[in-house]
Amino acid sequence: MGMVRGVPRTVRLLALGAFLNAVVSFTFVYLFVYLVGPRGLTVTQAGVISGVGGVGLVAGNFTGGWFGDRLGHRRALLAGACVSGAALVVLPALPVAALYAVLPVAQYAAGVVRAANAALVAVSVPEGTSRRQSFALFRFASNGGFAIGPPLGALVATRFGYDWLFVADGVGTLLFAVYAARILPARGSAHSAPAHDPHAPSLWRELRARPAVLVLLAAIVLVDLVYRQQYSTLPVFLADHGHSTQLYGWLLAINGGLILCLELPAAHALRRRAPLGLVGVGLLLVGLAYAILIPGAGVLFAFTMMLSLTLGEILYKTPATAYVADQAPGHAQGRFQSLYAGASISGQVLAPPLGAALYAASPALLWPLCALVAAGAGVAVLAARRLPVPGERARVAGKGPHAETGSPERAPAG
Repeated sequence: MGMVRGVPRTVRLLALGAFLNAVVSFTFVYLFVYLVGPRGLTVTQAGVISGVGGVGLVAGNFTGGWFGDRLGHRRALLAGACVSGAALVVLPALPVAALYAVLPVAQYAAGVVRAANAALVAVSVPEGTSRRQSFALFRFASNGGFAIGPPLGALVATRFGYDWLFVADGVGTLLFAVYAARILPARGSAHSAPAHDPHAPSLWRELRARPAVLVLLAAIVLVDLVYRQQYSTLPVFLADHGHSTQLYGWLLAINGGLILCLELPAAHALRRRAPLGLVGVGLLLVGLAYAILIPGAGVLFAFTMMLSLTLGEILYKTPATAYVADQAPGHAQGRFQSLYAGASISGQVLAPPLGAALYAASPALLWPLCALVAAGAGVAVLAARRLPVPGERARVAGKGPHAETGSPERAPAG
């Protein structure tokens, strides 16, 4: 209980809702199989539809915060969940031609929900170390739900048919909207009040005043491109070296299990550590993970690689999210979180085609390049600790409590 003692009740309730919604969010896992199976599409057609859906998801993450800042994060969350849920419910009844339009809309709305959730966590938590723990709890809940979702989805698909996957996901998303409407105050709170100020500085001006945030966002895009190779080229690499799908499954199980067991305790234990230092070390561990594969593809190499990758993920993801929230001005909290949300999922679209093209052209070059890209991102984040932060001089002169914990516009650079 000590690990979540400082987490506000609203965040705990949001995390519970995210867990329940994640349990039924299994359509993305089986979408390709559904398209080439029951829908009878070619692999190329299924790839195009899946690809445009992924673009919609990334676009929703990148732009969803704009709606929250102007309309209120609660409204953005509810609207996104309703649109996404309704689209998924009717998707099995639509003709193939309509999928090219409806699926990106559903995914875009899901991206808006993801960005709105992050902004709601940020505005729900007072200044201090509990913000990092709050994001860790939310990630814990989402990861826990996703751990249950795929096997449950396989059961639904085999017992009732693939169409019911979309119906269950859509209904679950709509129920999440109802749940969120009940737990989030409709008026008089940071959840519902628009933060838009026509006289406030532009988003780009706010970002330029926080160069460390720009460095972090660029580093996250690069490392996500590397990190998500575990879902595309890694299983191909293992198969090419004679390993079964079972080994790859065990690697993913280790990743998920360690995150569920260690991320929340790590966030609590490291809550007073400067965030950019943790993020930088985490990115270096991601680079080390892929460097481990350079000598070979033995079982020991594979398991050690996944251990390093998972520890890196635990170290960088929660502190990076909280750091962006700490640095965001009040009128742009949604857009700051949206930029981070988009950066942190950009690899979902970029990693498979780029990684596959490089692996096809030069298999021996893929892992060294991945290691170098992630290591370079880590070094850049560590160096960004020396960049100026708005309000830092006044904070240092006053030696206030925020020197360790961080707060909006006054957080330490790392």
